[in-house]
Amino acid sequence: MDALLNDFGILSYFIIFFAKIIEVSISTIRIMFVAKGERVKASIIAFFEILIWIVIVSSVLSNLSEDPLKALVYAAAFSIGNYLGVYIEAKLALGLSSIQVITQEGTGSELAKLLRDHNLGVTVIKGEGKETAREILLIHLKRKRIKESIDLINSQLDNAVIIINEVKAVRGGYLKK
Repeated sequence: MDALLNDFGILSYFIIFFAKIIEVSISTIRIMFVAKGERVKASIIAFFEILIWIVIVSSVLSNLSEDPLKALVYAAAFSIGNYLGVYIEAKLALGLSSIQVITQEGTGSELAKLLRDHNLGVTVIKGEGKETAREILLIHLKRKRIKESIDLINSQLDNAVIIINEVKAVRGGYLKK
C-alpha cells in the first residue's frame, strides 16, 4: 500500500508540474488575445485556464504542510510555463506590426522597391535629420513576416535605424492576405 501511495505521490508531482506549465502557457496566449481585442478567443481560453488552475491549486493546497515539495513543483512549473508561453506566443506571431526604417536620402526608394518585390506595402516619407535629409519607410505587416523583412532591410543597408511596433489594427492600405 505504501508503494502505491509513493507512486501516486510522484505521479501527483508530475501532474501538478505539467498541468501548471500548460495553464500558464495558455494564460500567456490569452493575455495576447486580450491585448489584441480578441474578446471571444480570450474568454474561451480563460474558461479552460481557470478550470485547470482550480484543480491544480486545490491539489497543491491539500496537505501542503505535510508535503511542501508540492509548492516547489508548482513554483518551478509556473516559471517554466511563463518561459514556454512567451516562446509559443512568439512562434504563433499572431497580429500585425509596423516597421519604420530611417535611412539616408536616396537609399529609401531602392529599399522600398526591394520590399515591394517581396509583397510588402511600403510608404516612403521625406524627413529631416539633425545634419542631413532622411527617408522614412513605413511598413505594416503580419508579425510572422518581421524576421524576413528585417533580413531584407539588413541585406541592403547596414546603417538604417529600424523601429518595430505592435499594431492593434490597420484599416486600408496594402496588407497581403
